[in-house]
Amino acid sequence: MTNFIFISLFAYLLGSVPFGFLIGKLKGVDVREVGSRSTTSTNVARTLGWRWGVISATLDSSKGLIPVLLAKVYFISPWQIIFIALLPTVGHVLPVWLKFRGGKGASTFYASTLVLIGPQYFLPLLPILILILLLSKTMSIGNILFPWVLVIFISLFFALPYQVFSFLGATFLLFAFRENIKRIKEGVEPQTSLKW
Repeated sequence: MTNFIFISLFAYLLGSVPFGFLIGKLKGVDVREVGSRSTTSTNVARTLGWRWGVISATLDSSKGLIPVLLAKVYFISPWQIIFIALLPTVGHVLPVWLKFRGGKGASTFYASTLVLIGPQYFLPLLPILILILLLSKTMSIGNILFPWVLVIFISLFFALPYQVFSFLGATFLLFAFRENIKRIKEGVEPQTSLKW
């Protein structure tokens, strides 16, 4: 039980590390005050360029990878593992360090999912995300729809705990992207530039 509490706390606190915000501060910009006013890697990319956006997304992904790898080493129960796997995304969206005002959590959630179900299952699904991005030219649309692709896939091929993980994660991302969804409905959501 002690290990479970410690790793759960670690998963949330690591998820709360605001890499997008810290990168912005290094460049003299508060990303919470520009663009979409979010610490998401997409806003970092729009504000500072895609190089910094990719670095931010990579660091955000590491927040999802590390706790799930630890959970799979220390625990057998899939319910304990999926609980820990959700916490980095919760931390990213609701970071204690920034008064619970963080990013959207997509990169972190994808990384947790990759470790949870295995790259042999996750990576072949990535072309679907890329296709959505190419068709919509909008990152938020891709990150709103793709988690539900994961829900469908995991529901077909994985046990109940993994189905619960994917459903809760996709639903939580809808909450995280609620402002984007509003802008999409209003037709004012900015498209994603492919300039490097």
